[in-house]
Order: sequence, then C-alpha cells, then structure tokens
Amino acid sequence: MGINVVRLLVEDEINPLVIGTDRPRFSWNIEPDYPNKQWNLIQYAYRILVADNEELLTEDNGNMWDSGKVISDLSIYITYNGMALSPGTRYFYKIQTWHSDDEYCGWSDVGEFGTGLSTQDWSGDWIGRLDREEKELVPASYMRQELVVGKPIARAVLYATALGTYETWFNGYRVGDHILAPGWTDYSQRAFYQAFDVTNILHEGDNAWGIILGTGWYSGNIGMMGTRIYGNHPSCLMQLQIEYQDGTNEIFCTDRSWRISEGPILYSDMIKGESYDSRLEHEGWTLPGFNDSEWNSADTFESYSGVLQPQNGPPVRIIKDVAPISSYVTERGTTIYDFGQNMTGWTAITVCGIAGSRISINHAEMLDQDGSLYTLNLRRAVQICHYVLNGEDNQCFQPHFTFHGFRYIEIEDLNKDITMISISAKAIHSDTPLTGELTTSDELVNKLISNIQWGQRGNFLSVPTDCPQRDERLGWTGDAQIFVRTASYNMNVAGFFRKYMVDVLDAQSPEGAFPDVAPDAGWKVYKGISSSKWFAPDNAGWGDAGVIIPWTIYLMYGDLEILRTSYTAMKRWVDYLKKNSDGLIRPDYANHADWLSVGADTPKDVLATAYFGYSTALFARIAKVLGNHDDERAYRQLFEQIRESFIRAYVSADGTIKGDTQTVYVLALYFDLLTPEFKQKSAKRLEELIVSNGDRLSTGFLGVGYLLPVLTENGFGDLAYRLLHQEQFPSWLYSVKHGATTIWERWDGWTEEKGFQTPSMNSFNHYSLGSVGEWLYRYVVGIEPDDEQPGFKKIKIEPHPGGKLVSINSKYQSPYGEIRVEWSRDKDRFHMSVNLPVNTHTELRIPGEVILANGPAQFIGTEQNRSIFNVGSGSYTFESVISSEDFTE
Repeated sequence: MGINVVRLLVEDEINPLVIGTDRPRFSWNIEPDYPNKQWNLIQYAYRILVADNEELLTEDNGNMWDSGKVISDLSIYITYNGMALSPGTRYFYKIQTWHSDDEYCGWSDVGEFGTGLSTQDWSGDWIGRLDREEKELVPASYMRQELVVGKPIARAVLYATALGTYETWFNGYRVGDHILAPGWTDYSQRAFYQAFDVTNILHEGDNAWGIILGTGWYSGNIGMMGTRIYGNHPSCLMQLQIEYQDGTNEIFCTDRSWRISEGPILYSDMIKGESYDSRLEHEGWTLPGFNDSEWNSADTFESYSGVLQPQNGPPVRIIKDVAPISSYVTERGTTIYDFGQNMTGWTAITVCGIAGSRISINHAEMLDQDGSLYTLNLRRAVQICHYVLNGEDNQCFQPHFTFHGFRYIEIEDLNKDITMISISAKAIHSDTPLTGELTTSDELVNKLISNIQWGQRGNFLSVPTDCPQRDERLGWTGDAQIFVRTASYNMNVAGFFRKYMVDVLDAQSPEGAFPDVAPDAGWKVYKGISSSKWFAPDNAGWGDAGVIIPWTIYLMYGDLEILRTSYTAMKRWVDYLKKNSDGLIRPDYANHADWLSVGADTPKDVLATAYFGYSTALFARIAKVLGNHDDERAYRQLFEQIRESFIRAYVSADGTIKGDTQTVYVLALYFDLLTPEFKQKSAKRLEELIVSNGDRLSTGFLGVGYLLPVLTENGFGDLAYRLLHQEQFPSWLYSVKHGATTIWERWDGWTEEKGFQTPSMNSFNHYSLGSVGEWLYRYVVGIEPDDEQPGFKKIKIEPHPGGKLVSINSKYQSPYGEIRVEWSRDKDRFHMSVNLPVNTHTELRIPGEVILANGPAQFIGTEQNRSIFNVGSGSYTFESVISSEDFTE
C-alpha cells in the first residue's frame, strides 16, 4: 500500500512566490492509496530538503537545508532551520516521511517558495499624480512605460504595491487575479506588496507595461470617517525582475520616466461606487507602440516611511459568478434583477448601444414594500455604478476599485436604447478555501448554515468587516472574536487572521488598550470629535479580541507563532485592564456591551469584569503553552482573584447575577467565573429566563456565541435545540423563514409587525449572530480540537443529537486532513460513521451503549451515558442503543 505526502504548504500557501519571513514553516498531509482501509497510521519521522536549484533535489541534495531524519509525528508548521535565505530568491523543497512501523514512504512532489525583497532591493520610485484639488471623488490614474527585453526570458517576476489600489498590465494582459490589491493595512505603519509570475506575458523585444491606480482605502472614502485618512495622493511602487536564459538579470521599475494620464474611470471609490466613460478609453495603451506623447510625466513621491512587506494572508478574488434568478420592469421603466443571494461584489454586464448612451446600476440588499430597492440603510454610501458607452459592439463593464453589498440591482437605461447581452453578479472575498461542509435533516437549519457561510464570504474582505453595504465596512474586533471559531470551521482562515492580528497589534494604544476596529482608519480621531456618548477608551468583548483570536487560531490550526508574536501585546492588555479596575472590578463605560440584545440590558460593569477574567485566564493558558511559567502562575492567580471579586460583587446566594439577563449567566458560566454550587444555580436561572421568554433568546453580539454551548455543557441540550429550531422572533430561523440569505445585523432588522428597523444601523449581511455555527460543529456534529494537541492532531468527537435533527452529514478539512462525521438516529438506535485522517488520533464519545463497532477501535469505558473509544486514522462505524437521557427531543 502506497503512502503519499500531499498538500504541501509553506506558510499555509501552495508554492508562494513571496513569503514574509526568513524562517518559513512547512506543512503537509499524508494520504494512503486506500485511506478507508488504513487504520492507525501515524507519521514516525520526516525529512525535509531545501535547495536553491531544483536539479539538486533530484539527487536528494538539499544544499540549503537537509533536516535529516527527524523523529516526530508533527506535520504542520515545521520551521526552516537551514542556511540563511537570500532576499528575492526562489527555493525548492521536498519532503519524505516514515509511518508507524518505520516504513519509508517516498518523496513528495517538489514544492517551491520565494523570499521577499530587502529594503535595499527596491530600485524604483513611488509614482502617481499630485492632485492640486482635494475633491472627494477623483479620477483614477493611467500610467505606462515601454521596455525592451533583449534576450530570451527564463523567468520574470513582478513585485507590486500601492498606497491606494492598483491593477497592472503587460502587453494587453491583466496581471494576476487579485482584487483591491494590495489590501487594507494601517498605511501609516505598513503596506503589503504582491509578487506575480509574468514570464508568459512578456517576450523578447518590445513590451508595454501599464498601471491603473485608484484611491482605495488609502485616500478614498473609508466608512463614516471620510476621505484621505492615510494620505492625499495615491501612489505605487513596482519592480519587474527578469532572469534571462543566459543566466543574467535585469530590473525594470517605476520611476520619473513613466507617463501618466486620466482615463475612463472618472472615479472608483470604496463607498461611493464608480463612474466610467468608455469614450475616454485609451485604445491600445497597454500595447507597445501606443502614442503617449500627450500624456504627462508621472509625479514622484518620497520613499515610503512604513514597513513594506510581502502580503500576509490570502488576497481578495472573484470567488463566484452568480446568475440572476428573476427580473421585472418597474413603473419607471427600470429593470430590477434578483440574484437570489445577498453577497459582496458587483455586477458585470455586456451591452450594446450607441455612443454616449448611459446606463446606471444601483445595488441593494432588500426590496421595499412597493418592490423598489431599499437603500435607506446605506447612509452615505452610494452603491451605484455609472457607465457611458462608446458605440462598440458587446461592451463589457464591471467596476475596478469599489464593491457593494447586494442581492438586488436596478438597471436604468437613461437613453432607452441599450441592449443587454449578459448580466451576472461577481461575488468577491478574501480567498479562504471552504473547509467545512454540514448538512442536516432539517432544511431550515441547512439554510441557516448557508446564511452563516455567505455572511462570512460577504465580510471577509482583507479584514473581517462588519457589513459590506453602508458607509462603515470596518474591521470591528468584537464581531471578529465572537465569530472566529465559526469562521475557522467554515473556511481556512489561518492566514487571514494572522494578517488581521497584525492590524490589531498596530492599533493597540500606547497604554495597552486593544482597539474597537482594526485597521484604525481614523477611528480614534473620530471617537474624539464625535458627539456620540457611547465611545470609550476600551470596550469589553472588542478589545479582548487581541487575546481570543490568537488563542482560537492556535487551537484550530496549531499555530504557535501567532501566540509568540502577540504575547507581549496580550500581556499589556491584561495589565491595562487590571490597572484600570477598582478591586478587580471593571468600570461600566464599555458602551458596546452586549450589542443589539433584545429587551435585555446587561450591566456594562458585569460584562466588562467577566471579559477581564476571560482574557486573564486565556493569557495564563497561553503562557503555559509558551513555557512562560512565571507568567502562567501570576496570571492564573490573578484570574482566581478576579473570580472571587466577581462573585463577591455580582452573585447572590441563590445564584442570581446582577442584571439577571441571559447574557450575564452565559458569560459567567462560559468564562468559568462561578464555583460549582453557583454554576448549578446560575445555569438553572438561565434556563428559567429562556423558558419564561417563550423559549426565545435575548442575547446580543457577545452573549449569542456562547449561549448554546453553555446550555449544552450544563445539561440543557434540549433547550439549546429548542432555541435552534425556534421560528418566532427573535431567533435565527425567523430571518430564514422570511427569506434571509445571509445573517442580519439585528434580530429585528425586519419584522412582520414593524417592517424595517431604523435605517441608521440596519445591515442584512452582518455575520456576528451567525456565531451559532460554532455550536453546530462543536456540539451537534461534535468535532473539536484538543487543547493539549491543537490543530486537530488529537480530535475530540462527541456528537449531541437532539431536537428535530435525525441525521447529520459533515466534512471538515483540518490541518492534518479531512475529518468526516455522519450520524443518524432511528427510535432507540444511533448510527455513526467517522473517517479520520492519517497522523491523528481521536477520542470518540458515542451516545448510548455501543452494540456494534466496525474497525479496530479501543474501548475505554462508559461515562455519562456515553461509550468512549480511542481510535486512529481510518474509517469506523458504530451502532448504539440510546435512551431519552442520551438525546433530547
């Protein structure tokens, strides 16, 4: 039987052209030829070879690094430990492994990676256009240069970045498929650059190089803060490095010799949409021989003072092409299209019409009662793209540097003489591959799962935004931390959140407070000048993202580095909370609190103190993982003191907690702030509150993520299921029953009785309340990583069947490979099958008494009406006898 080393990754990427570290980490999976018949297969050892010449690897020569045979069963994040890597260089590697009985498994295919440029390697100038007038909406810049390639090319790599957004072209071909590059960072501190292999679109002889430069997040509109938050004039820096077949090299770059002009993009703004006049197109401007004599010389700018580093995390791409499901003509003569799915992106059209004809496309998430687009909730945002035709046949239009949140569009043909050839919606998001698939026997729950995933797609756009439609679209930290576990089940977000944690660390205050939003985007200044009363120097549940996110990424992916790089900042945050407490009780100014709860006002000081305890407890665990035992002891002791203060200040003898809301009990229980006696009483009180509310929740952003886990862990799984299946307001299925295709910002974003909530804050694509997805994977399916062996090296599988669900079919692509769990129940029989990846081991806790087990599972015993088995890789099936104690209707 063959054993294969597959899915080679460097820093979570396949063959990255550029990485942002000189000590890259290697990961791989192991797959037997017949995985369903291979049990208990564990990696015994590995060997990694790295070379600067691929031919050396054919001779098993790793001239940069030969790890030798390393006795280890780890196959994720193995750190390079060879000779110093040179900047801007391509390297090759391969991996071999041995499995359980020390049998050699053979070599993997060859992978590769490239190192980043050093500061001294950048040869060019930052170029762009100095706008003399500071208008809100400015035209994009078109820049070009011609170059002569004098020899046959072996390889050509383009390094590109911008303070703004860019597209770049060679010889009529657009380079790469990145959208809104280089991505959003705090440009006052750092900017990313990308690398592209352009070998196939360059040729010996004359070539043309073109760049379109937009304002982007740098100087365009950001949220409600306005324009020019980071700077006044977008600029770009690019460098083309050519390796010739004769072994020589040549560099071309942006400099003062470049030519610049305005063009058809009259403006393309993140918040305000795009206006494009195709009559102003420069035909052939990206081809050699174009006459640019009437163009101007590009302006040059001072060197960038921040950190310029390779892109960290996945780029934004067009991920799905969605066709409309219906359309109709309005009384005004416009046409409204329904794509059947709320999403983030834009509309692409192909049309014919006479020169000067105008067409506008307006985007919205919802329809009003009269069938028109509902746009009141957009505030200052303008989700409209305007196009002017030049008279050519079959003109294709789609925007360049903007995006919209929408399900519906309205097309207005101002000249009534345009023929529509084709229309589609382009859904975009950071390219985080789908890792979780979950289908249940309940179609309403399946729709909820789809809505959660689409909410994530719509808001994971370089940063985890709060919404994609109104004038906000900010990286709210509280939203991100409550959803990060759900996000990690849905998609591979390891690189995405590593990047986001850089944004969070960049925005930490000098005093140690983690931010409300990251990147900052002028939020701190906005808070200082706003007349609103709900701003605070720190916000519980938001700032705590700086601890919760790294810990969660460590658990889900086994990434120790994110703990190391965040450690000092996390410690400063906990120390800041302690310093700004009174007797370890936090003040009540954390205004966001349990955001958008329903009829339940959780006291701000209770919530803030609870999160203070949680961050402290997590930090103590992180210190233990990193071997910082003095910190572990000190912060474990601090947590015990916080717990004592919490109980003394807020918990009555009967277990009632100050505020008496569902959320105060959920947080106290989940954060382990209660003694065993109080846990039982408080859990019972939580049940009473829910039941007395008609089996309905009242939790907001922070309480909702932990609500069902707390109920399940404290013996109220039946109530958790009743909340899941609840169809009356407020509930998850209320919006599903009323046509939602994403998660709404508010439980009452729209209700039968009142219609739309206040338009000042009412998004219909806002993922936070979708944090219930974590419970569906962790408890209903039962898949969870083990704290001691994270990244699903050891897997805990403990399904909790119940409610209306009679079957589950799930897959999860863990760092070690695919985990499959299926279960069904029929009267007193519970059937379960699992498929586990190579190089993992699992503790199975199966409801009831197992009467049939197929596969070499090791029976451990029974506990709390569950049969416990230890198993290794391979496929297993079980049948058990269950009673009403093992599941709940």
